[in-house]
Amino acid sequence: MTALTLSTAAAPGLRADAIVIGVAKGAASKSAGLVVAPGAEAVDKAYDGRLAGVLETLGASGAEGEVTKLPAPAGFKAPLVLAVGLGAEPEKDADYDAEVLRKAGGVAARALAGSKKAAFALPLGDVGDIGAVAEGVLLGAYAFDVYKENGKDSGAQGKKNGKAPLAEAALLGGKPRDKEHKAAIERATAVSEELNRARDLINTPPNDLNPESFAAIATAAGKEHGIKVQVLDEKALTKGGYGGILGVGSGSEAGPRLVKLTYTHSKASKHLALVGKGITYDSGGISLKPAGHNETMKCDMSGAAAVFAAVVAAARLGLQVNVTGWLALAENMPSGSAVRPGDVLRMFSGKTVEVLNTDAEGRLVLADALWAASQEKPDAIVDVATLTGAMVLALGSRTFGVMANDDAFRSAIVEAAEEVGEPSWPMPLPEHLRKGMDSPTADIANMGERMGGGLVAGLFLREFVGEGITWAHLDIAGPAFNEGGPFGYTPKGGTGSAVRTLVRLAELTAAGDLG
Repeated sequence: MTALTLSTAAAPGLRADAIVIGVAKGAASKSAGLVVAPGAEAVDKAYDGRLAGVLETLGASGAEGEVTKLPAPAGFKAPLVLAVGLGAEPEKDADYDAEVLRKAGGVAARALAGSKKAAFALPLGDVGDIGAVAEGVLLGAYAFDVYKENGKDSGAQGKKNGKAPLAEAALLGGKPRDKEHKAAIERATAVSEELNRARDLINTPPNDLNPESFAAIATAAGKEHGIKVQVLDEKALTKGGYGGILGVGSGSEAGPRLVKLTYTHSKASKHLALVGKGITYDSGGISLKPAGHNETMKCDMSGAAAVFAAVVAAARLGLQVNVTGWLALAENMPSGSAVRPGDVLRMFSGKTVEVLNTDAEGRLVLADALWAASQEKPDAIVDVATLTGAMVLALGSRTFGVMANDDAFRSAIVEAAEEVGEPSWPMPLPEHLRKGMDSPTADIANMGERMGGGLVAGLFLREFVGEGITWAHLDIAGPAFNEGGPFGYTPKGGTGSAVRTLVRLAELTAAGDLG
């Protein structure tokens, strides 16, 4: 990954391939036209205070994500100035929003692929801004080219269009000896590295990532970071009565797994359980998906990837909270042994489920994992899943839905997501939709009314949460996989959606600020 450093050096004398600055659209109450953002004063001075005008001549408008390059002025050791748009200038004396800076760092890092070092002279109003820019740089520099000839020897985060990711980023204005500044860099590094690990998993093709290999990766990471890992294979799942996970995985030659990751802290007083849907490939099973809907289904394990990354990040940060991650892993394939529409599965909880659609498989594996998590009586459970196309229709491709059995908990999650820059929206669990899942044969069916399908799925999951346990469900079907072009610090392909929200929830729980 890109190496991060803090530097108090002046931009003119710093040896680098580029100096990154911010520009914005002038606020109506301040000035009109393009303005140079704080942090770039030395650069602007070298242009005799005319940098904004020069950039406007080159077509810069200050729009968010816009990149303009120009030769550095005489006397600079860096040959290039890269101006990245920050959008509208804040009104009055407000600082730039952390997410704006995060995106700017990501855009610049991606634009500088192939460079050895860049100095970031972006506005750093407080220590939070340092962490935001650092995160943006690390996430924006991400590339997954391991399966391409030019990236095969570079690891998963290989080369971007034949260019290696930005090697080093120096954040100007950061103090290398300041404890808070150093801590911000360390946090950004841990969270970003684990989020990028989740992206790697999501992007890995299903012929190389199945439940068994995913479990092996989790086991190796557990050994490295002091996390206890327990893996239940087919034999153990059968003995334990995990009918949902076994049923979904029954059609594949690659057997299912339930992986439990346990991070504990000696001074922890709270326990947070995280449950992730891990369908390493989803064909739809016997209810086969139509053409055009299979190509990206390697991403159907994004929830498990997010949970895995969040637990490891919590361990790396040494958070004073116990965090348990449950990865419900299976491959949903059609075969002579696959579950059929009309079959009835007996779940780990003892409830029976009539399977009306084998493509509604995520809720089946999650149901077993939710009940397993409930047996430990955690203070809260949060599950994460690419669960329904209905949620994509409702919220689009960049926002995930949040449902919960506690309104205050749901609001806290939405606030945490907003804080870290992950768009989310609170969604209801209307009781009248529960009746649609009544089955004449079993305790419940895995399908209900078509309209409001994302909410129906949430109601199904609620049935498998232990009594009295606070629970929330994050449906990340929209933002988990970006099929379009990169934007901000988000690449094409796996995004790592929900990782930062889960880590923030763990931090809030550790601080006693979440329930």
